[in-house]
Amino acid sequence: MKEMTQANLQAAFAGESQAHVKYMAFADMAEREKLPNVARIFRAAAYAEQMHATNHLRALNGVGKTPANLEAAFGGETFEINEMYPAYLAVADLQAEKRALRSMGDALAAEKVHAALYAAAKEAVAAGKDVVLGAVWVCDVCGFTGEGEPPEKCPICGAVHAKLRTF
Repeated sequence: MKEMTQANLQAAFAGESQAHVKYMAFADMAEREKLPNVARIFRAAAYAEQMHATNHLRALNGVGKTPANLEAAFGGETFEINEMYPAYLAVADLQAEKRALRSMGDALAAEKVHAALYAAAKEAVAAGKDVVLGAVWVCDVCGFTGEGEPPEKCPICGAVHAKLRTF
């Protein structure tokens, strides 16, 4: 693929991915404001943006077989753990940005769990098996991820059990 086309696809992938997440957040707000039809518009557009992002990622050959996908996911998580979030947290700390510190600190805690889950999955797939695990849950408030039975409260933000979504 030519360099400029690749750069354009990467930028489009990033933009469509961000639009997807932004529109889902907008839909949640519309729901809280008792505007269900506006929420539906945002959710439909978010889904379309997700499809666009997925198509761009495929055009970039960014979706491979599961072992390669696990390697890419593990690499992304370890980058966030070891480089990205420590650097971002240091800047936020220097600038006394409390909301940014909390948001990024919560994300960093979850990324560590993600990396461990991907490492276990990589090992299992390399042995020709599926990974063995219990329930996987995510806090709807802070995004922390856990394995096993969800606790009564999120260990990071204290959200109640009802806010812990099981997958």
